[in-house]
Amino acid sequence: MQEGAQSRRERLRAELERDARAEARRLTAVRGVEGLTLSEVARGVGVSPPALYRYFDGRKGLVLAVYEDLTREFVSLVVEAARREPPGDLGSQLYAATRTILDWTVAHPAEFDLLMGAGYARLAASEGALDRFLIRELGGAFGLMFTELWRQGKLEFPSDDEIDPSLLKQLIFYRDLIGLNHPPGVAMLMITCWRQIYGLLCMAVNRHFAAPFDDFVPLFNRMMDDLLGLLGVARAPGQC
Repeated sequence: MQEGAQSRRERLRAELERDARAEARRLTAVRGVEGLTLSEVARGVGVSPPALYRYFDGRKGLVLAVYEDLTREFVSLVVEAARREPPGDLGSQLYAATRTILDWTVAHPAEFDLLMGAGYARLAASEGALDRFLIRELGGAFGLMFTELWRQGKLEFPSDDEIDPSLLKQLIFYRDLIGLNHPPGVAMLMITCWRQIYGLLCMAVNRHFAAPFDDFVPLFNRMMDDLLGLLGVARAPGQC
């Protein structure tokens, strides 16, 4: 009987934490991370703030929990988009995964702010760098495709001697963080692509240049065609 009661308490605690995470996720989407408070989440799930404190150790822990949940959701969507494309069609996989990033970003501006924008910068200022999980998971997903392109001999990339030693050290750290063993020059290609993609994501989510570019998909498609061409592949005809 005692074990049954303990099991029930554990189940209720797990349900409360799950509901609190979901409510925190909802509030972040509506108000942004700046509007996320422990008291608002507690009100949303029908408990007192002290009842939630043990789960999240205050607001910082709550924000970190939302960051972790968002990262898992975001990366899983990107990975699934690539998996839906034909096996071996790396161009279509790369396009689909990156298009999913664009669509998710535009649909979730507050969440993007927390993962990759000013919200993340504010969080990192108080907690230190938190993006290793996102780098490892997202970079690992794309890194597998880049590694396969490298193995197929499709990539042209700089040798170690052509890369500034300080940058080479950073690229090796990045490559090791995502858990792959391709040459640092391949990691350089990944970063070269990402810096362009990230720039367009910021334009789209913040509506910069929205007057002439009321729809960012054509610009995105042109960018992706250029990047895929750099990698020696192409998206499938009609893929958009």
